[in-house]
Amino acid sequence: MRKKFLLGVVFAVAGLSLGVSSQKSSDKELLELARQYFQPLPEVAENPANPITPEKVLLGKMLYYDPRLSKSGLISCNTCHNLARYGVDNLPTSIGHRWAVGPRNAPTVYNAAIHVAQFWDGRAKDVEEQALGPIVNPIEMANTEENVVATLKSIPEYVELFKKAFPNDKDPVKYENVGKAIAAFERTLMTPSRFDEFLKGNTKALTEQEKRGLRTFIEVGCVACHNGPGVGGNMFAKFGAITEYWKVVYPYVAKEKPTIEVDFGRFGVTKKEEDLFVFKVPSLRNVEHTYPYFHDGSVWSLEDAVRIMAKTQLGKELTDQQVKDIVAFLKSLTGQIPKHALEVPILPPSTQKTPKPQF
Repeated sequence: MRKKFLLGVVFAVAGLSLGVSSQKSSDKELLELARQYFQPLPEVAENPANPITPEKVLLGKMLYYDPRLSKSGLISCNTCHNLARYGVDNLPTSIGHRWAVGPRNAPTVYNAAIHVAQFWDGRAKDVEEQALGPIVNPIEMANTEENVVATLKSIPEYVELFKKAFPNDKDPVKYENVGKAIAAFERTLMTPSRFDEFLKGNTKALTEQEKRGLRTFIEVGCVACHNGPGVGGNMFAKFGAITEYWKVVYPYVAKEKPTIEVDFGRFGVTKKEEDLFVFKVPSLRNVEHTYPYFHDGSVWSLEDAVRIMAKTQLGKELTDQQVKDIVAFLKSLTGQIPKHALEVPILPPSTQKTPKPQF
């Protein structure tokens, strides 16, 4: 009896060892597969044309939070790209000057500096250029370049900060440098997550369901567009590659097909027919928190968004389990917001020379 018992123990231990070994092999294979499509986030998004310095980042952070860059004195970059809410405002489309409603959903500013271009239609080549657009957009911050410069030059503390941030400029307080400073700050807004730890070799960083979701994400084809360190953000694609977008999405958002304003996407920038309904593929980093989804902010549920993308882009109907697993994986992309982003700066006071708000 004792020999049979010991033999049973040996086989049990051997079976357990084989199971552990098989799991390690499976995890290693998944890691190698994932590394073909994804890379960990960089610590910062460098730009040789706009070197990141502490002085520039400090100034950029203050400008990012300062509503005086807007005509009304009420709207800052942080209004639509709230750093405490993972860089978005959680509205379908943002509200701007005098309650004007924008045409597109405000994408997150976190990790945006690594994208191939900025805005849904890619009309800005980088965050330096992007930062200057909303300030003078009539339905966003509605200001003028001249008024912004006059405002900043009227505040002695800002004049000194610009001198420190741009020591080689004879006239550092200029509109171009506003964009460079804000961009330098944004280039530090990286949010590494457990997925980055997985990619670096720690296969225990993800749960078993998240690993299934990662494998499903790759195998069903999501990875064709959502890849790289941003899990997206590095290419353009037609929204509705297989099925027209609204034929799929409207059952999720309304009983009857909504009246919509047609958004031609990147065609509005390039005027090329092949760019009709083409948009920048969004990054899925922190997607758990950046609802509502898509360029028009029409879908509030991440599960619905996954199903819609499978239908419109891949022509596939996912099972409930596939959706649950993919969503579990997507939630592993929720990262750590850098501490310095949430430390709200104390802004210098206006002076008698500072232009007054205009409504």
